[in-house]
Amino acid sequence: QVQLVESGGGLVQAGGSLRLSCAASGRTVTTYHMGWFRQAPGKEREFVAAVSWRGDSTNYADSVKGRFTISRDSATDTVYLQMNNLKPEDTAVYYCAADSLSTPGSLKGLRYEYDHWGQGTQVTVSS
Repeated sequence: QVQLVESGGGLVQAGGSLRLSCAASGRTVTTYHMGWFRQAPGKEREFVAAVSWRGDSTNYADSVKGRFTISRDSATDTVYLQMNNLKPEDTAVYYCAADSLSTPGSLKGLRYEYDHWGQGTQVTVSS
C-alpha cells in the first residue's frame, strides 16, 4: 500500500513562494502519474497540477498556470509543487495524489482516477 505524506505548507504573504513536497513510502510510485489537488473551506476539492510517471508531461489548472510548477524525483519517490506569486485565493489544504494505473484521465485532472491520497498540508496566503 502506498502512503503519501505532504509537507512544506505554511503562512506566506501574497506574492511569496512555497515549495510543497510529497514523499511516497510503502511502495514505489515511479510508474504512477502523480497530482496535486487543493480544497478551500466550503469548496470542492479541485485539480491543481499533474505529472506523468516519466516526468515528461505536465498539466495545470488555468488558475495556477505560469505560477506553479510540478516536478518529480523518481530516485527519492518525491513529488514537488513549486508555488510562486501566491495569491490569497490560493489558500487551501493541498493534497498529493497518485494514480497507480497511470490513466490519461489523471493527467487531465480527473479526481476519480487517483486511488491514493495524502492527508494534506495547509497553505495560507495573506493579503
